[in-house]
Amino acid sequence: MFSNAPTDAKAPNFHPVSERPDLFGELEMKDLEWTCAGGFVTETQIFYHFLEDETMIMCQVIHSSIGLWYPTIQFTCKIYNPKTKETIWRSINASNFTTPPPGLDKRSCKADQFSITCKSCADPSYPEMYTIRAHLSDDLQVSLDVLRPALVRGFKVGSGPNGGFSYFGPSKDKPEGYVVHRFWPRTAASGHLIHKGGAVEAKGVGMMVHAIQGMRPNLVASRWNFANFQSNAHGGVSAIQMEFTTLETHGRHGPGSGGVTVNVGSLVLGGKLATITAETKWPDEKQSEEVEVISRAFHLNPVHDPETGYKQPSALVFQWTGRSLLENGPGKVSATLKVDVGDPTTPKGLIEKVDVLAEIPYVIKTVVNYVAGTKPYIYQVGPQWQNHAKLVVRGPDTFIPGLSDGLELEGILFNEASFIS
Repeated sequence: MFSNAPTDAKAPNFHPVSERPDLFGELEMKDLEWTCAGGFVTETQIFYHFLEDETMIMCQVIHSSIGLWYPTIQFTCKIYNPKTKETIWRSINASNFTTPPPGLDKRSCKADQFSITCKSCADPSYPEMYTIRAHLSDDLQVSLDVLRPALVRGFKVGSGPNGGFSYFGPSKDKPEGYVVHRFWPRTAASGHLIHKGGAVEAKGVGMMVHAIQGMRPNLVASRWNFANFQSNAHGGVSAIQMEFTTLETHGRHGPGSGGVTVNVGSLVLGGKLATITAETKWPDEKQSEEVEVISRAFHLNPVHDPETGYKQPSALVFQWTGRSLLENGPGKVSATLKVDVGDPTTPKGLIEKVDVLAEIPYVIKTVVNYVAGTKPYIYQVGPQWQNHAKLVVRGPDTFIPGLSDGLELEGILFNEASFIS
């Protein structure tokens, strides 16, 4: 994990995935396998879905390693019903975690409290699926089948075994740390939830991400942004972004040149994967509008939040521009999404301010608190804030008739803005 090679103090010690020229990397089976790496590594798999009544459900497995200590496994679940305003939250420490389970590969895992199985499907329209079965408490069980449409390929930024990776340290071959994301940007879910003895049908759309942070989380980034927009219009639309900003310790001129922002995203239009976007924002350069690929998130009119000490955005804007991935529909694809979230005194739909350290295993919390002294918060903008957001999109008519003239597509937005240091 660590390199002892002498280096120039001004040499780059951060190598962002967003600098790769080959943006689309199709996922291979190995990309979705659990690595369960040692050292200080946090690996997670998250499924986000909006059900037909606009209820939001999130299921997440977190595998956390700290040095030689035994890994901690958590399963977390959040369910929010915008009609009843009820929020259900469970976070359990799992026991007897194993991957692969007997007869399966390492894309699957199980513990006493849950199982997640990845397998092929007989239906060519949905070639891959995950089954999620979780007993989270006596009054909450989750059973979901999550399917990937054939025309929405899973992706990472960049092809090959190094695709998806941003590396920390002077050497990419012997990095000090890394961050990697792999996505299913559009999924279909079906199943049921059992809450307090009553069964509720769960059918909807969403996405999945498998991510790894290969170093202490307080050293990876000072800020994160995440956007997940889904719509059933025109056969299925999705717009997602994942963005992080490095600390001052890591940049292209060594320590002190950090504050580098890495943003990756994708657009699904007309039920097809339309484009992959990835862009780097260097702190010493102004971003140009005259570029072929744009992948950006903006916090507008930030206001000091006395509760957390951070500046909360009053509005957020997300932008995507990239090359069409369709051979019979070449050209540029672009989209913009803006959401108003209010201010700390008059928020518009704030689900909650999540104290990140309250949601991670105690042993990691202790280390991060001791080493960093940070107090992280996540602002979550969910369907109860802006359950009908509008994506303004333009591209080849091959995806959607009339797209070349521009369309406004209504859907649901889930957003996280994380402040970590």
